[in-house]
Amino acid sequence: MPSATVRFVDGMQFVATSASGHAVVMDTTEDVGGHDTGPRPMEMVLIALGGCTGMDVVSILRKMQVKFSRFEMQIDGERAPEHPKYFTKIKVLYRIWGDVPEEKLKKAIDLSLEKYCSVSNSLKPKAEISYEYQINPST
Repeated sequence: MPSATVRFVDGMQFVATSASGHAVVMDTTEDVGGHDTGPRPMEMVLIALGGCTGMDVVSILRKMQVKFSRFEMQIDGERAPEHPKYFTKIKVLYRIWGDVPEEKLKKAIDLSLEKYCSVSNSLKPKAEISYEYQINPST
């Protein structure tokens, strides 16, 4: 079972340590008591989504023997106006460089978001997740 320990440091700074031993600093802005030394927790949610779907897409494209030189995602979220201000909409822009067949990229993304990515499927009950993609020539 995945687990993490989250420890208060100072101000509003916390250090999260995963069961695998990796640490991440989270913080907030100075105007609300933080030191601005790390991402906010809701930014971490978007980062987790990017990591999860990104790993899926890379793994699936490799299995399809699709070669690319660069891959990145831009993830933007809209939040509910009232507390608990959960994400209501999330848009993922997948950018890939290389001779990548569009149908293979689309299949990899769909498999990730619909079947494999635990983060996207955990967010879906509240957030509508959409995506776009850009295929660019190798750099």
